Amino acid sequence: MTRPNAPLALPLEEMKTCYDTVIIGSGYGGGVAASRMARAGQSVCVLERGREFLIGDFPARFPDMKNELYIHGKKHAAGSETSLFDFCHGKHMHVLTGTGLGGGSLINAAVALRPDQRVFEKSQWPDEVREGEELDEGFKRADNMLRPATDENASSYIKYQALKKGAEVTGGKMQHSPVVISFKDQTNPAGVDQAACTQCGDCCSGCNVGAKNTVDLTYLPDAVRFGAQIFTQTKVTHIEKIGGDWLVYYHSFDVKGRPLDDVQKVAAKNVVLSAGTLGTTAILLRSREKGLSVSERLGENFTANGDIIAFNYDADISINAIGVGYPAKVEVEPVGASVSGHITYEDDEVLENQLMVEEGVMPSALGPLMPVMFIPGGRLAGALKALLRGVYAGPLARTQTYFAVSHDSGEGKIRLEKEKVVIDWPNVNDEPVYKRVDEMLTKVAGSIGGKYIKNPLAESMMGNTHATAHPLGGCVMGDDKSSGVVNHKCEVFDGDSKGVHEGLYICDGSVVPSSLGANPLMTVTALAERAMILLAKDRGWQLDVD
Repeated sequence: MTRPNAPLALPLEEMKTCYDTVIIGSGYGGGVAASRMARAGQSVCVLERGREFLIGDFPARFPDMKNELYIHGKKHAAGSETSLFDFCHGKHMHVLTGTGLGGGSLINAAVALRPDQRVFEKSQWPDEVREGEELDEGFKRADNMLRPATDENASSYIKYQALKKGAEVTGGKMQHSPVVISFKDQTNPAGVDQAACTQCGDCCSGCNVGAKNTVDLTYLPDAVRFGAQIFTQTKVTHIEKIGGDWLVYYHSFDVKGRPLDDVQKVAAKNVVLSAGTLGTTAILLRSREKGLSVSERLGENFTANGDIIAFNYDADISINAIGVGYPAKVEVEPVGASVSGHITYEDDEVLENQLMVEEGVMPSALGPLMPVMFIPGGRLAGALKALLRGVYAGPLARTQTYFAVSHDSGEGKIRLEKEKVVIDWPNVNDEPVYKRVDEMLTKVAGSIGGKYIKNPLAESMMGNTHATAHPLGGCVMGDDKSSGVVNHKCEVFDGDSKGVHEGLYICDGSVVPSSLGANPLMTVTALAERAMILLAKDRGWQLDVD
């Protein structure tokens, strides 16, 4: 039995010069690879750019949140690369991701949905993905470790009831949302003790209760139990193949998150890239510049998963959708998890028309920012009232957050310009999905007398640019190097031959070749589990999974 606040990361001085496998990144894909390869008896090293957050370390106040934000774009950067929140500010698309031991699992809404089976029948997906039993087994293993559950109290929350009214008006199907959160005290499959959810609503700023089934409380402790070594505050720049070994080049950060100049390297027989859609693609782009031969498709088929984060402002009823933190900052009715329920709009004929709308919660640490957010769009009076009365009363207490996921064309591209990651998608505003979502959310907001606010920061730093928290693609699966960067086993294609690079894999959202129409965490985890099942078969490894 392991206490949740037992550190997993080791001092950098303890890193060996060579391992069987080096895993770059520690989100869902990296966590799966670390656990399964360690269980197979391989020596495993995990490198994570961010820091390790123990339970209680996550930002609880606005000053803490402000210090945990790294904003970067083509011409500017502010904050530390080891900050919890990574905001890539772009001309065509903004991308919000999580950085830290556990990756995006630390700050996501924890929604655990399997996509419509028709997603995997799209032509972009290799036939092998849907034809074998490995994908179903991958989802099964993901379920066993992450343990999705619904909150039995979901329908009692005001935010759930408010969204349900929208479902009734628009003809959608209201459902309890499965989330990877523990609603009872328990010891999880990795042997880690977890406390029950307190319904504080701060899931998306980091769970200070320890109830969220994040990768650092599930797959990574399991990996450490089987001998894996983990190192944080290490940013990988590129990789190269020398003889039979892969060399992984990285630099580290000091305790204040400042990058150190000296570039170091570690060798491995196998490398698993799991640095996330932007991170993995950037590493491969830099590696290609230094001679690594990969598919010409590298960086293509970026999708935002049809995402929209929007608001219903100043409704007729109090929504109670602002987190209170732990310990609670104010006494209000239980807020619930970041997402407790969602509306599904199904379309049996056209998959791309399907849409899902989830009720969300603004973390308590962002509460002080909300009045400022709503000033630019002409809502000055309401914002000033909130400043005077606090965000738990007045118009902001009557404001609901929406998370929408659907389908887009996936025609974006990820590029490097002077070492800066750039999303190139000039026609993204014309994507049909955004019109459909706007029309539906306008009706949902109107069902309780509110005003649909697509982007409260539209006249300030974000402009009219869309933002996503579910970036996918860039290193997509394909049948060969002309159609993808990796094969169905997540092995990286060699651009100079018809084969693959021996020992080089990608396990994260970058391999997903199309939008999913659902939150990606379960699919990314299942694909990584599938890749490990196939790898073990190919290598003749014994892979025992509890």
